[in-house]
Amino acid sequence: MALYSGPVMRFWLKKIYLCGITATPPHKDIHKTALGSTETVDWEYAENTMEVIEKLKEQNVIVAAIEQAENATMLNDFKPQPNQKYALVFGNEVKGVAQNVVSASDVILEIPQFGTKHSLNISVSCGVVVWDLFSKLGARG
Repeated sequence: MALYSGPVMRFWLKKIYLCGITATPPHKDIHKTALGSTETVDWEYAENTMEVIEKLKEQNVIVAAIEQAENATMLNDFKPQPNQKYALVFGNEVKGVAQNVVSASDVILEIPQFGTKHSLNISVSCGVVVWDLFSKLGARG
């Protein structure tokens, strides 16, 4: 599970928290796809996602779980507040975001999907959500 907290870098990402069974640098698969990003974006490994969420909430960061869940807000309807920090929680490729993490989140965001397949690769989900928030907030500087 990866938990993203912004802003900075190209899309205003400040730090990436790699949680649970997520691979961490140096790892050959990460090195191959990150193309040096592990050297320019702060990251931290934490075994327990809930501890990271609690720490971020103490810092007044809004925690947003990216998940298909009851009472989720569709991403296109979400209106992020200027000058507010957000942490985006992306789940495991197979199991998604754990229920305790969803329950602890301040908001649940769902990427609208149409057709018969209702699942996106985690890297695609990250790209869609980060771009959406950047275009709504970050692009204004």
